[in-house]
Amino acid sequence: MELIDSHCHLKGFKDKGELAPVLERATDAGVHRLITVGTSPEDWVPYREMHAAYAGKIDYTVGLHPCYVNDDWEGAVSQLSTFFMPPYAPVAFGEIGLDYFHLPKDPLQAGEMILMQEAAFRQQLMLASELECPIIIHSRDCFTECVKLIDESGVDWQRIVFHCFTYGAGEIAQIKARGGRASFTGIATYKSAHAVREALREQGIERLMLETDCPYLTPEPHRGKSNEPAYLAPIAERCAEALAVSLDDLAARTSDNTRDFFNLK
Repeated sequence: MELIDSHCHLKGFKDKGELAPVLERATDAGVHRLITVGTSPEDWVPYREMHAAYAGKIDYTVGLHPCYVNDDWEGAVSQLSTFFMPPYAPVAFGEIGLDYFHLPKDPLQAGEMILMQEAAFRQQLMLASELECPIIIHSRDCFTECVKLIDESGVDWQRIVFHCFTYGAGEIAQIKARGGRASFTGIATYKSAHAVREALREQGIERLMLETDCPYLTPEPHRGKSNEPAYLAPIAERCAEALAVSLDDLAARTSDNTRDFFNLK
């Protein structure tokens, strides 16, 4: 069985000197390739270095996550296009988007933050469109707003993935109709996540990609521990069960989907 973790965050493991054993456990679990996803200037260069050291094993992306948007967001975004040069270019732009869950409590401050997030999102969508690269979307409590900005940007929806999908079947139907897709995390293993599994079934296996989003969202039966790429295996098992397909078929299809979407060599 071969699995690809299409969205993880490896900097914390590297900083703690744990990257090598984490990668070894991932390989033992059948996870042979990982995409570590950029969120701010603090991880873009470390991820490029990680990719250079583990070419063919670790790929990376760059993007300004909405929760890292601040008064200097324009300066950060201006650096992004410089990464898209050989020999160690990222495989996608992201994660970018909107997050209305982590807004300030003060309504005025929240309004100002929303305006900054939207401006940063628009600018990054424009850059990603110019680069014609895949785009990883972060969307929390703001599905309609995210879709509206993507539609307005003119970006090709076939290059869009809503990562860590937490909405329902109705929302994923809108994404499918536009040509986009979603990827699923350990949330799909949670007993209470009926709507997420309904969304998984609505999308089907044709465009499906899997992710851990580690170190967050540890799947069952490992909840209570820090998440890591090796735990993609139980996510795959639960998704295969929900879709009524074999684990081997799901692993093969999601790996092919991920390679195709991110243009992995």
